[in-house]
Amino acid sequence: MPRSDGPQPPPASATSPAAATSPASVTSPASATSPPSGEPTITAQGPITQTEAQAVLALVRAAAEEDGVGPLSEHVMLNLRHGGDPGSRNLLLVSHGELSGYAHLDPTDPVEGPSGGLVIHPAHRRQGLGLTLTRALVAEAASRPLRLWAHGDLPAAARLAAAAGFERVRCLRQMRRSLQARLEKPKIADGVGVRTFVVGRDEDEWTNLNSRAFARHPEQGAWTREDLDLREREPWFDPDGFFLAERGGKLVGFHWTKIHDPADPGDLAGSENRGEAAADRGDPIAVRAHDAIGEVYVVGVDPDERGSGLGRALTLVGLRYLRSRGLSQVMLYVDEANTPAIRLYESLGFRHWDTDVMFARPRSRPGTE
Repeated sequence: MPRSDGPQPPPASATSPAAATSPASVTSPASATSPPSGEPTITAQGPITQTEAQAVLALVRAAAEEDGVGPLSEHVMLNLRHGGDPGSRNLLLVSHGELSGYAHLDPTDPVEGPSGGLVIHPAHRRQGLGLTLTRALVAEAASRPLRLWAHGDLPAAARLAAAAGFERVRCLRQMRRSLQARLEKPKIADGVGVRTFVVGRDEDEWTNLNSRAFARHPEQGAWTREDLDLREREPWFDPDGFFLAERGGKLVGFHWTKIHDPADPGDLAGSENRGEAAADRGDPIAVRAHDAIGEVYVVGVDPDERGSGLGRALTLVGLRYLRSRGLSQVMLYVDEANTPAIRLYESLGFRHWDTDVMFARPRSRPGTE
């Protein structure tokens, strides 16, 4: 997730290599069986039913287990779990009577244009369904520029993007460090106190501070009280790991940590959705697939406090908390173009682990490829 020292969008989705797990089935009008010819059908709609959402979540789990990286962004996963965003579009691809693919389109950004992502069930890959679903997303976006996120920088996603006429335009870097290595003590400025978040009291003031801290970041800065409320409903939400800095009774900074559930491969969707190519890389801080991992979820500082070292101090407060929970490793996300932030994280012991890629199609038109 982003932090206030540079632009870092929330990730979104991807397609990737193959497998042999049974696809999920959907029994609702929106996903009627495909024609006798076996040709796939795609239904595009607003919010989907609970039955459909459960089928999509099962598909996501199958893809995450196969690819080692969750295919959908946290934003999409939250809406699948909690009822959906009325402004978004959900595309369900059914082949041979089974849910074989899913795509999500968020059309709400008036400046950058719509963004989206997709996933094909491992048992239905290498049949051209990814390209079919991508073309359907292009049609839904109409004449507006479309952006697609792919997690883990997988070769299959790059090939699909090229086949659909998309180009690589942006990268989000995942960085990690060991929590077993030395952590310096946080240096809190005089007059600043640090406490934890209080549910039912701090929501509105935090939302206002988040907007100020990320005023130049359209995604994170646009978070509303509803976005915060959704996350408070998640099983991973822990106010004890949500640190607030105050000066004179006013919130001036925060570090919100997150712990990813090792039992939910769609969460390291993670990881806000990044891949786990784990110990196979021979990385000295590789984590086993069943280990939990912490995240520097969001760090924000009031513009008036920048340059005071508060962001670094709050980051260290959160890292020490995650270590106290028995975690051995922590991750974060940063825009690859944000050199100052990357240097800061490197000074705190973080190293590049993986990459998410944004692909863009500048002028997409329905029905044209």
